[in-house]
Amino acid sequence: MISKKIEEAFNKQIMEEENASRIYLSMASWCDVNGYPGAAAFFHRQTQEERFHALKFLQYINERGGHAKLESLPQPTLEFKNIKEVFELSLEHEKYVTKCINNLYELAIEEKDYASQNWLNWFLEEQVEEETSMNDILDKIELVRMDEDGKRGFFMLDRELKELGDLPFDED
Repeated sequence: MISKKIEEAFNKQIMEEENASRIYLSMASWCDVNGYPGAAAFFHRQTQEERFHALKFLQYINERGGHAKLESLPQPTLEFKNIKEVFELSLEHEKYVTKCINNLYELAIEEKDYASQNWLNWFLEEQVEEETSMNDILDKIELVRMDEDGKRGFFMLDRELKELGDLPFDED
């Protein structure tokens, strides 16, 4: 049985994951209309992943005898200065989500909820991958010759991002 503290915290994380999905969907839309089809595909995939994470939390809460509840979501940012800013903001958001997951793990330790600690390990590993991925893309953006709008030289990197976005959605 899940404790009320864990249930409430995990319910808040559902909102965080859904919010991340909307943030990435907004980024995908901006990339679409600004000529970055590969980055758009990449962020569409990120949107799906975050939605999947929300569903994992929802199912876990309900399976452990709790009640998963949905909260309202804030309006995501709709406009960005350039593609570099999009990826910088996505990295900052991933760092925020990592902090949220770490806090959930700490709560599971305090509550002596060993099942939740074990279950959260998947998310801890996922966040390492997410932050690494965003850092790698930002490193590549730094290597590419960019103009003020962030477009020049981005063509090859955008093609690479499209390949990452085209991968079939397959989460454990």
